[in-house]
Amino acid sequence: METETFDLNETELYIGFVGGGALAESVINGIRGTLLPSNNIFVSEHRRKRCTELNSRYRVNASVGVDSFIDKVKLLVIAVKPKDAPAALAEIRNKITLDTVIVSVIAGLKIEIIEKFFPHSPIIRAMPNVSIRVGEGMTAYTVNSKATLSDKKLVEQFWSSIGRAVEIDEKLMDAVTGLSGSGPAYAFLMIDALADGGVAAGLPRANAIELAAQTLLGAAKMVLETGEHPDELRDKVTSPAGTTIEGIRVLERQGVRSALIEAVLAATEKSRALGG
Repeated sequence: METETFDLNETELYIGFVGGGALAESVINGIRGTLLPSNNIFVSEHRRKRCTELNSRYRVNASVGVDSFIDKVKLLVIAVKPKDAPAALAEIRNKITLDTVIVSVIAGLKIEIIEKFFPHSPIIRAMPNVSIRVGEGMTAYTVNSKATLSDKKLVEQFWSSIGRAVEIDEKLMDAVTGLSGSGPAYAFLMIDALADGGVAAGLPRANAIELAAQTLLGAAKMVLETGEHPDELRDKVTSPAGTTIEGIRVLERQGVRSALIEAVLAATEKSRALGG
């Protein structure tokens, strides 16, 4: 039987983070003030200077250690580097309540490993990307057998509030890491390269960057909102003997498509290696 359900707009919902690095900061920036009041967000970070930065920048509750908040949070996001995971998980293993939903965003770390520390807890493994910082993230998640429908709904609402979220089989999580987890970096590279092309063609740098970034943003939005295959959309803007087909011909000749495929596969393999 399902137990209590939670509304992310409720002020009594508290969320904690173990680790206050770049990913945690991106999530905090996305949710604070809109999803939750800053005072309902807690961060455990071993660097005191970083705690001061987070407190000052976001008005959240950042401190060294979890003792001040571990018994009140409903969601506990573990956001440490893979090499720091064993120590971080061991530190909190006997401190959490059984109804706390543990959300791991540690690249490559399988649920079965986390369950060794928390055998009776609902655990969600998630892979968001950095675009959560601006409310346009893509997060894939998978759950363990202890997670209830209510837990899943809460996590879905949480990640959907800062972008899109999709549940997948855990065996596909490394591929998610290689595609959407690392994907923003590929997009930044493409924006920079397109802007360089614009500059080479005579555009001022600032104009070229804006044109390139908005073009990729608009193209992505068309794919998501129309539901049409990218090839179909590309055909609609590719006139016979026109400028676009000339550009595409160069991209294909230079192996851009293949390079992107290989980038995703390489990042996927790296994620598998991190997970042991």
